[in-house]
Amino acid sequence: MPFEGFDFTGFWNESAFAKKFDCGPLTPEKIASAEDVLGYKLPASYLWLMERQNGGIPVSKCFPTGEPTSWAEDHIAIETIFGVGKAAGNIVDETRLMVEEWGYPAIGIAICDCPSAGHDEIFLDYRACGPEGEPAVVLIDQEGDYDITRLAGSFEEFIRGLKNDSEFDFEEDEE
Repeated sequence: MPFEGFDFTGFWNESAFAKKFDCGPLTPEKIASAEDVLGYKLPASYLWLMERQNGGIPVSKCFPTGEPTSWAEDHIAIETIFGVGKAAGNIVDETRLMVEEWGYPAIGIAICDCPSAGHDEIFLDYRACGPEGEPAVVLIDQEGDYDITRLAGSFEEFIRGLKNDSEFDFEEDEE
């Protein structure tokens, strides 16, 4: 069972703006269509979360890193988690945009955007597991020649690791 013991109370931002990123109820048809177009099986933990809310803006939007990134010395930040379907920010449109128009490597599926307006993106990385396996979660930095930084071994690990920005010292990052 994905996310066993994880409390999702207050996980999603409930603002009117955030609601525009919700792709509506997740259906078998939406899943099959996305997997067919993208060529990858979506992870069970991702589908579990999308069954509860199909995309949106999380309250906690930072993920700690073991190395500096273009965003900060000790973390990355995300804006939205993409859903499956037809809403602003969905996995099919975002993956196509990043790979076909921005030149991101075709290693998997774009699942989150970052505050950099397209200059870095969070992907499910299927290179090691193949299109049917459990992908890792990576940051791809367009400004750093599409440098790939592994963030988590799975989507569930990534979601469990999201932290509130209050846990990071932004003044120190800006220096």
